[in-house]
Amino acid sequence: MRQLSRLKTHLAALTIALLAGSYLVLAQAPAGGQGRGPGGPPQPMSFFITSMPKGDGANYGGLAGADAHCQQLGTAAGRGAPVVWHAYMSTQGAGAVNARDRIGNGPWYNANGQMVGRGVAQIHGDDINDARLGVAFGKQLSLTEKKGIVNGVGDMPNQHDILTGSQPDGRAYTDGMDHTCNNWTSNNMGTAQLGHSDKQGGGNGSWNSAHPSRGCSQDNLVSTGGAGLLYCFAVN
Repeated sequence: MRQLSRLKTHLAALTIALLAGSYLVLAQAPAGGQGRGPGGPPQPMSFFITSMPKGDGANYGGLAGADAHCQQLGTAAGRGAPVVWHAYMSTQGAGAVNARDRIGNGPWYNANGQMVGRGVAQIHGDDINDARLGVAFGKQLSLTEKKGIVNGVGDMPNQHDILTGSQPDGRAYTDGMDHTCNNWTSNNMGTAQLGHSDKQGGGNGSWNSAHPSRGCSQDNLVSTGGAGLLYCFAVN
C-alpha cells in the first residue's frame, strides 16, 4: 500500500511538472502563429531589375524618365507610393550625378525578400574586405519586380546588359567621352556603360560597369547583349 501511495505521489508530481512545462512553452511562443520563420516575415522588395525596357534604346528622357519607369513598374508590383524608386544611373558633364548617390542607404531586398546589398559602400566594394568578398547580385538574386530571372550568358536572348553609365565605384565618368547616351536622352548618339546582371561574360563580371554598348539604339543594345533594362532601388 505504501509503495502504491508513493507511486501515486510521484505520478502526480510528474503530471504537474509536465503541465507547467507545457504552459511555459505556450507562454513563450511568438505571436503571429504559423507562417513566420525564425527571422520573422520577409522584407519588402527594395531592389529590382525592370522586367521590360522603355523600348527606345537608351533614351529614357533623362534621369527623371528612368526614375518614372522604375516607379511605374514598382507600383504595378504593389510597391508604389510612399516608396520612391530611382534608377541606378549616372550622368556626365555640368551637374553630373553619381548613381551611388541616388539609391538611398540600404539594405536592399529583391522581390523574394532576399538581401542583395547592405549599403552603398558594401555594394561598391569601398572597403577592401567588401571588395574581396564581392557582392550578392547575380542571376539568381537580381530578380525583376515580377520575381523573374533576367536572361544571362548562355540564354537566348542574352539580356544581362543593364544601363548604368557608371564606373565600378558607382560614380560618373569624367574623361570627356559619352558613356550615358547624352545623359539618357538619345537613341543615336554616344554609348552607354553597362553592367552584367548575372556577373558573367566577356572577362568582366562587374554588376555595374562591365563594358560599353555598341550604340544607343534599341538594336544596338540588343546586339550587345541587353534590352535596355535598368536597376531600380527604393530610396526610402
